Amino acid sequence: MDRGVIAINFPVAHNKNWRDKRTGETKTKTTWVNCTIWKKEGSTQRILDFLKKGALVELEGTPFAKAYAQEDGSIRTEIRLNVSKTNILRPVKCEDENCDDLVDSDESGDGFDSSLDDFTLDEDDF
Repeated sequence: MDRGVIAINFPVAHNKNWRDKRTGETKTKTTWVNCTIWKKEGSTQRILDFLKKGALVELEGTPFAKAYAQEDGSIRTEIRLNVSKTNILRPVKCEDENCDDLVDSDESGDGFDSSLDDFTLDEDDF
């Protein structure tokens, strides 16, 4: 993009679980939110090491709705989030030899390091 700014785009699934009062059955509704993290070109992009399918993340930012016309002329809307802060609550288990530095070698149990840093946008990222 102009001015050396890059956009990291990724979808996130938000699940709402509830129990049906009539049947007692547990139900889930999934809403997909398209997210964007804006970074200055050359700034750290370590967040990409953690944004993998199955990771549990906490995101803060500015939500907005976007509407656009599809090729057939119909109008489609989507929910987007401009992310200002991310927190990896639980990364996916790493089975790749290049992931050794993502998990504390002393960690026992689930195989993840709960002391991961928050990833935030700094003023110098823009």
